[in-house]
Amino acid sequence: MPMHLTEQQQAVLNGSKGEVMAKVMKTLVMYGETFGASRMVPVTSEQGHLVTSFGLSMMKPVYDLMDQLIEGNALSQQKFTMDPRPLDPAVPSNFLQNLIFRFMYSKQADYEKQLKQLGLLSDNAFTCTCYMPEVGNEPKKGDILSWAESSAVVYANSVLGARCNRNSGIIELFGSIAGWVPEFGLLTDEGRKATWVVDVRTTKKPEAQVLGSAIGMKVLEDVPYIRGLDQWIGTDLNDEAKAYLKNMGAATASNGAVGLYHVDKLTPEACEIGESLIADGARSYIIDDAELERVKASYPCIWKDSSATPKLCFIGCPHLSAAQLEQWTDQLQTELKKNGRQKVAIPTVFTAAPAVADAFRLTPRAQELQRMGVVLSSICPLMYMNNPLCGKMPVITNSNKLRTYSTARYYTDDEILAFLSKGGQNA
Repeated sequence: MPMHLTEQQQAVLNGSKGEVMAKVMKTLVMYGETFGASRMVPVTSEQGHLVTSFGLSMMKPVYDLMDQLIEGNALSQQKFTMDPRPLDPAVPSNFLQNLIFRFMYSKQADYEKQLKQLGLLSDNAFTCTCYMPEVGNEPKKGDILSWAESSAVVYANSVLGARCNRNSGIIELFGSIAGWVPEFGLLTDEGRKATWVVDVRTTKKPEAQVLGSAIGMKVLEDVPYIRGLDQWIGTDLNDEAKAYLKNMGAATASNGAVGLYHVDKLTPEACEIGESLIADGARSYIIDDAELERVKASYPCIWKDSSATPKLCFIGCPHLSAAQLEQWTDQLQTELKKNGRQKVAIPTVFTAAPAVADAFRLTPRAQELQRMGVVLSSICPLMYMNNPLCGKMPVITNSNKLRTYSTARYYTDDEILAFLSKGGQNA
C-alpha cells in the first residue's frame, strides 16, 4: 500500500524544498513502502550517526552524491557522529601496508570536508560508540533515531530504550536530512516484541562476546528476551553492566542481525513491561556451558598457518569505554608482573572514542599503558584489517565482531591476557 504522507511531507516530495530534497524524500518513501510502513514519523534524537566514515578511493558515487546534497542545500537537520576513521599512523604497520592504506583511503581528507559541510558534530566525532557520555550523542528513552552501525543501533535500542531500525549507510543520512523516517519494524510496539526466549543456565558468568554470538547465530534478525543473566551481571544498569551488554550486543548484531534484545530485570523495557514483551508463539533457546563451548569451538581459523605466532592484537571493537580502558590496563599490569615481563609480548592496540581516549590520556594509567607497550588509538580495527596484506597477518582479538568481518582470530579476555603476558603460539 502507498504510504500516507502529511501535507508537509507531500510538499517536500513534490519539490517545495528543491529537487535534491525531493529525491531524498522519495528514497525514504520507497524504503518505507518496501517494508510496509504506512507513514513517516519525526526523528526526535538530538544527533544522528553515520556508518560510512572511510574515504575509500573506489567510492566515487558516494562523493558525487555528497556534492549533490551540499549544492542542493539538503543538509542534515541534526549534527551527526561517524564510525571510526580507518587510519592512524600510531598503529603498527610496515612500509607496504602504509602504501596500501594511503592508496585505499586517498579520499579521506576530501570526504571529511564534505561531512563537515553536511553536519558533522566535530572534528573528533569518529567512533562506533557514539553513545558514550564523553562523545555527546546519547539518545533518550523513546527517541526516534536515524542511525546506522549495527553495534550502535542494537545498544541504543536495547540498553537506552531508543527506537531505530538497522538502516544501511546513506539511508541513515537521508533520515537526518529530511527529519523523518518511515515507521516500521523496531520503531513500532509490535516490532519490539520478542519472538525468542533465551534462558541462560550457565554455571559461571558467560563470556559476553560468546553469549552474544550464540544468540545472534540462533535468532538471526529476530528479537530475543534473555532470562537468567541477572544472576551474573545484576539488575542495576551500571557502567559494568552497560559494558557487558555493549560487547554482547555487538556480537548479536554481527554474528546474526539482531537490532534489539531485552534482558529480564535489566534493560529499560524489560524492567517496565517484563515478560509481556514476549510475543505469542515465541521460540525457546537454552544456553548452558556446553552450548557456549560448542559455539566457540565452531569458529573457523582462516589463518594460512593456524599455529602461527600472533603478530598483532586488537582490543576494542566496539570501542572501549573509560571503565574498560582502566580495567584492561590494571589487568594487563597484574598479568605482566605475574609473568615477569615489563612489556606486552605481542604488539597491542586498545581502541576507544577520541573523547574517551583523550580523557584517559590525562590519567596516570595512560602512562602505565604506554610503558607496557600498548598503543591507544581511535582507529576502526576492521578498516585496518580490510586489505590483502593485513588480512594475511595472524591477528588476535577479543571481538566477535572483528572475528566475523576479518581474518582476526577470536580469544576470550583471559586467553588474550595470557598471550600478551606470556607470548608464544598458544595461551
